[in-house]
Amino acid sequence: SMNKKSYFMSGKMVEPLKLKGNEDIKNLINNVFANSGFNARRLAEACEIYSRMIKDDATICLTLAGAMTPIGMSGPVIEMMELGFIDFIISTGANLYHDLHRPFEYPVRQGEVLVDDDELNKLGISRIYDTYIDDNETLMSTDKSILEAIKDLPVDRPISTAEFHYRLGDCVLKKSAHPEKSLLAKAARLNIHVYVSSQWDSSIGMNIAGVAARGKRAIIDPSLDILETTAIVMDARRNGVIEIGGGSPKNFYMQTQPMLWQIFRIDKGGHDYFIQLTTDSPHWGGLSGATPQEAKSWGKIKDPSKNNAVVY
Repeated sequence: SMNKKSYFMSGKMVEPLKLKGNEDIKNLINNVFANSGFNARRLAEACEIYSRMIKDDATICLTLAGAMTPIGMSGPVIEMMELGFIDFIISTGANLYHDLHRPFEYPVRQGEVLVDDDELNKLGISRIYDTYIDDNETLMSTDKSILEAIKDLPVDRPISTAEFHYRLGDCVLKKSAHPEKSLLAKAARLNIHVYVSSQWDSSIGMNIAGVAARGKRAIIDPSLDILETTAIVMDARRNGVIEIGGGSPKNFYMQTQPMLWQIFRIDKGGHDYFIQLTTDSPHWGGLSGATPQEAKSWGKIKDPSKNNAVVY
C-alpha cells in the first residue's frame, strides 16, 4: 500500500502559477494551464492529446455541432485544414449554410442580445443570439447560390452528402468573390470530405426539398454517408476526433466503431483519441454530455483512461 501511496502522490507539484514570461498562448497553456487544475488543465491535456494525434499520423475527424460559423469559426477550421490537422468533417447543416454568407459578401453583423425581436422580425432581420442576419440580403441571396449547385446534381444515381458538399464548395470556388472565407470551398480544394448527418435539419435541406417539390429530385443517400465514414475509420491506422459540442455530428462519428463490430462483425477496438469541447455535462443523461468512459461501454473508444479529454 506504501507503493500505491507513492504512485498516487507522484504527480507534478502544484506551485503558484507564473504569468510573467508566459504571455503568449503556447506558453500560457504549457506552463500555466498545464501546471494548474480543473478545466484549465483539461484544456492543456486536450492540446497535448491533439499534438500526439497529429504526430501519430492519426486520421482526424472534426465534428461541428450547432451554428459556429455565424460568429466566424469558418476561419480557424480553414486554417486547421490548411495545416493538415483535419482529415474529414462531420457538421450540422447550419454550420455549412452560414459558411456560405461571407464568401459572397452577404452581411452577418454583430448585434445585441437584449433587443425587441418583434421589431427585428418586422425589419427582416434574423437573430442568432448576438448576431444579426438580413433576410433578403443574406438568407435569400444565399439560397440562390445553393440552388445553383443543386441544378447540376446527378439525378440518375444516389450521392453522399460529401459529394453534394464538394459540388457546393466547388461552386463557391468558381463563383464567389472571396472563396478564402468559406470552409466548404477550402474543403473542396483540398478534397476533404464534409458530411452532414442530419442534412434535412437546415436551410440547405430546405432548399433541396424546395427543388424536389418543383420536380427535380436529387437522391442523397444517408447509407452512403455511414458506409464512407466507416470505411475511412476502417482504413485508418489510428483514429482520432476533436468534437466541438455534441449533437448528431458527435454520434455520427462515434457510431463508426459499432458499425464495424455490431453490423459487420469487424472489431477494431474503438477510436484511439477523443477530445470534446462542450457546454453539455453528463448529469442530464444526454448523448451530447456523455463521457468517453460511457462511450467505452459501446466499444466506441479504445481506452477510457488515456488519450481522451473533455473540456467544459
